[in-house]
Amino acid sequence: MNVLVQDLAHSYGAERRRAVSVQRLELRSGAQLCLVGRSGVGKTTLLNVLCGVLVPTSGRVVLGDTELFALDEARRDALRARSIGCVFQTFNLMDGLSALENLTLAQRFAGVAAAAARRRARELLDALGLADKAEAFPPQLSVGEQQRLAIARAVSKAPGLVLADEPTASLDDESADAAMDLLLDSCRASTLVVVTHDARVMRRFAMVTQMAELSAVS
Repeated sequence: MNVLVQDLAHSYGAERRRAVSVQRLELRSGAQLCLVGRSGVGKTTLLNVLCGVLVPTSGRVVLGDTELFALDEARRDALRARSIGCVFQTFNLMDGLSALENLTLAQRFAGVAAAAARRRARELLDALGLADKAEAFPPQLSVGEQQRLAIARAVSKAPGLVLADEPTASLDDESADAAMDLLLDSCRASTLVVVTHDARVMRRFAMVTQMAELSAVS
């Protein structure tokens, strides 16, 4: 999925505190970008805008041929369910569903047939060392296991765009390597944007960009 961001800005509160400012970001389908920078410069805010969860104060975002914010909220939600995989810092897993069901449901929302969705879910759990946790519920998993499950869910439906916010923050070296292997391998045909402070992640990317390089002059 091609991604274009132009003259993007978002401000919070009555004092209009600037949370993010991006003059231009353009990614061709299949690009893999690692976005870095100090805390508070707007990396997470940018991801929330790119997935349509946060409506910016100004600017435009084009995903493929779609002007994202020309869509109403319901159509943005449908686009995200179908074509965007997200790894949030808070994971946003469904506590009332098993690990297997979390992965299966994400694919079903994207239109994947039930049998194929379950098969893909088991493949992903196995790849991340979670095969024995298929029937466990998220609260029964460690933080690291929940993080791996969130990564698996993001790539499970083969989305056109994958957005990952600090995807290795709670992982040891071995688990971080497995998670990044899965992200990079699963996104060969997808566009991938990863926000991180983790040097283990940065060295896996050919394209590492400082958030400050994208920012428009205030």
